[in-house]
Amino acid sequence: MDMKVDPPNDREPERPLRPVRGSAHVAVAALALAAVAWVVRAVWHIRLAVAGMPASGPLDQGGGQHRLPTSLEDGYHIVDGLGSAVTLLCAITFISWIWQVRDNARAFSGERPRYSWIWVYAGWVVPIMNLWVPRGLLVDVHRASAPGERLPSVVNWWWGLWLAGMVGGVGLIYADDTDDVIGRAYADVWQLLLADAAVIGAAVAAILVVRSLTKTQQERLDRIAAAATAS
Repeated sequence: MDMKVDPPNDREPERPLRPVRGSAHVAVAALALAAVAWVVRAVWHIRLAVAGMPASGPLDQGGGQHRLPTSLEDGYHIVDGLGSAVTLLCAITFISWIWQVRDNARAFSGERPRYSWIWVYAGWVVPIMNLWVPRGLLVDVHRASAPGERLPSVVNWWWGLWLAGMVGGVGLIYADDTDDVIGRAYADVWQLLLADAAVIGAAVAAILVVRSLTKTQQERLDRIAAAATAS
């Protein structure tokens, strides 16, 4: 389906509309996989805490010396690596979905987006701006797709949980390397588990965000298609 909608007042050239269900399904699957990966990470944090630090002390012995890791610590390195790979895949699919709904929103409104295309990427990593730009992108998508309708509350839940996982320093962005995180699991696992819970909650909420905004846009696309067929 490749439909077009006339921009009001000729503010923007006519732009094609694209179905978004396909990219939404891929994004939802990746987000679910990411949630599972972070659950596994949380379980490993608990296992490390229960096992306790080995009698030989921390991995970093000081003075550039490191002891051999236990099998549990080796396992955590694998879990951490796989989790990071899944998180990257999730980011790629989620941003791809945002691109599609953003393009459709631009066609619906006939107006240039408040944030230029570069912020679809940079908005997640530029300090300070990453505190509100990604949410702003989705707010603008909703406003253009369903003018006058209230923003779904799940968007704010998702964003709050995302920020909690990001700025906590032990969630999405670890301040230390993997060995240091293992040390934190031995010493203060609750801090790690709170961050894990925030990230898992953000992934689940993001699934609901994708489903909600996709449903809103697809319903409008279907109405446009029906009107075009009737005429």
